[in-house]
Amino acid sequence: MWVRKQIIMRSVLKQLFSLVLPITVLVLVPMAIEKSPAILIDAIFFSGLVLIIVGICVIAVTVSMFIRIGQGTLAPWNPTQKLVTSGPYAYMRNPMITGVLVVLLGEMLAAHSSRLFIWLVVFFIINHLYFLVSEEPGLVKRFGGEYLEYKKNVPRWLPRWKPWRPNDKNGNT
Repeated sequence: MWVRKQIIMRSVLKQLFSLVLPITVLVLVPMAIEKSPAILIDAIFFSGLVLIIVGICVIAVTVSMFIRIGQGTLAPWNPTQKLVTSGPYAYMRNPMITGVLVVLLGEMLAAHSSRLFIWLVVFFIINHLYFLVSEEPGLVKRFGGEYLEYKKNVPRWLPRWKPWRPNDKNGNT
């Protein structure tokens, strides 16, 4: 019983520690960039709030899938043990980062901040380069042909119209 509690506690701590990344990207950096946002309660502000909520929901779903299906975390230091290709991952390879980008876009709109737009663009470029240089080669090493087949059928950033199924030989549903 004691060993099981220790295993559960370690898992919970790993999940909590992995939240350092999204908190840094979505809260700390924006607060450092835009110390006094111009909060105007208008249609742009409410559009931003809607995007923030949508983005947080996408992040929550994808993180949950990493934990339940992938048996890992969103953090590169504790990666998934299984390749996740269902749910939003059946439409695009990076829905979690897309969710983060949607939140950043929402923050930019809600705060009426061009500086936060620059952060969104910089964050996207950093992630795009990271995926090309590190993430995708690492996934090929970890998952081999399974990832290569997924990569061939599922776009990196723009979603497919129909979800991809791993056993579909034509890349269609």
